Amino acid sequence: MIELSCLCGQLRVELARRPDFVHECNCTLCRKTGARWGYFHPSEASVTGASQGYSRGDKPDPAAEIRFCESCGATTHFILTAEAAAKYGNTMMGANMLLADERDLAGVELRFPDGQAWSGEGEFAYVREARILG
Repeated sequence: MIELSCLCGQLRVELARRPDFVHECNCTLCRKTGARWGYFHPSEASVTGASQGYSRGDKPDPAAEIRFCESCGATTHFILTAEAAAKYGNTMMGANMLLADERDLAGVELRFPDGQAWSGEGEFAYVREARILG
């Protein structure tokens, strides 16, 4: 199990396993929320504590709602918006792996997708070679 928490500790995310890989995306949302995402099925995560949500206003149909601590403002995770979950199923959430103990991620691949250039369809292109954490 991997335990994540915000800076003040009131919002916690417990993950049942390590991520298969971690994305450090260069899109505006990921950069400005300060997140490196690991992806999980919602059944593999438990979130406790109060959070606020934000969905992009610059996209006509945003798929993700970023969640952050009401107290300290740290980005902890994302969930699919209700519209995206209805369209694709509630099959994915993201956890901010910058909040993990680095030792828990040793050996996990860090990838660098080009979210700025991604159209929202198909696979990501990558801006540089992946590296192994730890």
